[in-house]
Amino acid sequence: MDIYTIIFLALAVFIFLRLRSVLGQRTGSERPPYDRAAPNVVQRTQDNNVVPLPGTVIDQTPLAPNADVAPADRWKGIAEPGTPLAAGLDAITAQDSSFDPRHFLSGARSAYEMIVLAFANGDRRALKDLLSSEVYESFEAVIKDREKHEQKTETRFVSIDKAELVSAEARDRAAQLTVRFVSQMISVTRDKTGAIVDGNPDKVADITDVWTFARDTSSRDPNWKLVGTGSAG
Repeated sequence: MDIYTIIFLALAVFIFLRLRSVLGQRTGSERPPYDRAAPNVVQRTQDNNVVPLPGTVIDQTPLAPNADVAPADRWKGIAEPGTPLAAGLDAITAQDSSFDPRHFLSGARSAYEMIVLAFANGDRRALKDLLSSEVYESFEAVIKDREKHEQKTETRFVSIDKAELVSAEARDRAAQLTVRFVSQMISVTRDKTGAIVDGNPDKVADITDVWTFARDTSSRDPNWKLVGTGSAG
């Protein structure tokens, strides 16, 4: 080796040792790189309180009610203290500390509109994700009858004026919540010629529905499904 080769080798060794001291060595136990986007993803998930997307169901909030709130104020605006409704909400919370009735009502309101429109449109796929098997069967029977007679239903919401809890119950590991919905909608059913067989396309109808949703609080599945329907008024 000539003198220049020796100088270059010495320089290369020196540079290698300097980089090693500055950057360190990988040992296999390093902390993972910090993902700057991750907190934003989490924030978006928490902020997207529960407006279920088509095909999903009512999702339970990840946040538990504040345990420091006085019992008299715990369900303020939802249930009066000492009522069966308040007792039912307490029972559900005892089984599932993440339960939040306000979050639930927000999702129930969205699910109500989705289910009514899916039923009108005969969207079986959406209904299967939102209904219990028993309710789905009754809905599908009506859809099949419409298809048999070549009828189509057109439904449009004007407003959903109210969604309020009327009862709550926790039995074993099953939680049930009944909601009264007060809405205004326009609905009409036409035959294959376009002739109206039911409803009025120019009339806004006042509708009151009483629906019951349920979920297994021991399950990892946080979703509620419609298990019963009724109407009033």
